[in-house]
Amino acid sequence: MKKVAVVTGAANGIGAATARLLVKDGYDVVGLDREPGDIEGVTFIKFDVTNVEEHDALLGRIESEHGPIAALANVAGAYAYTTMADMTVEEFRKQLAVFLEGAVLLSRAAGMRMMKRGGGRIVNVTSTASTAAMPNSLAYNTAKGGLDAASRSLALELAPHGVLLNLVAPGFVRTRMSNDPESGVNEADTDWFQTDFVDNGRLPIGRTSEPEEIAAPIAFLLSDRNTYISGTTLMVDGGSTSSI
Repeated sequence: MKKVAVVTGAANGIGAATARLLVKDGYDVVGLDREPGDIEGVTFIKFDVTNVEEHDALLGRIESEHGPIAALANVAGAYAYTTMADMTVEEFRKQLAVFLEGAVLLSRAAGMRMMKRGGGRIVNVTSTASTAAMPNSLAYNTAKGGLDAASRSLALELAPHGVLLNLVAPGFVRTRMSNDPESGVNEADTDWFQTDFVDNGRLPIGRTSEPEEIAAPIAFLLSDRNTYISGTTLMVDGGSTSSI
């Protein structure tokens, strides 16, 4: 019987890459997203992770239809680039609802089920912005910093029961979320990115990552090959946080 893995934000970007890799690794993958998804081997359920009161019922449905959940990857995101002055309270709360509340409470709900069975793996996708804040991203930075702290707290309670929870922190990734909402140009293709990060050596590898390069460490941390890593944040950032 295949192990069951749940991936949020599975319709595109890092979530889609993670779902594909987990299918390749032999999992029965359930993808959660507000948008429709189409990945061979993935069962998609339309779901908004901010509906936190429905988390446990959703997990119960998945387990009744697919079997016990062995792995959870929280990847869903809804980033909005705005200055502190222009940001509304509604926009602030929306990002916290997705990146922080949704991920933390789904981790908690899944983790409690895994605890009763004596094992499981959870990965929450955070960001280098959780420790090295980006400008004009107050809500995003706040949410990711909170996710880091909450995930470490969850990891402490889950590990004694065989449930290992970790964080993966991407740097620049070529996804739809990194496209300018007006021009559609990806930040990696701008003069600003080339000058500030590549030419000035702030991104030692000299390029953005592809979603598959973030999915790979997520898949490892979710696998049985991970037997002793818990409560850790893995920076997958091309060396950017190592530079000045």
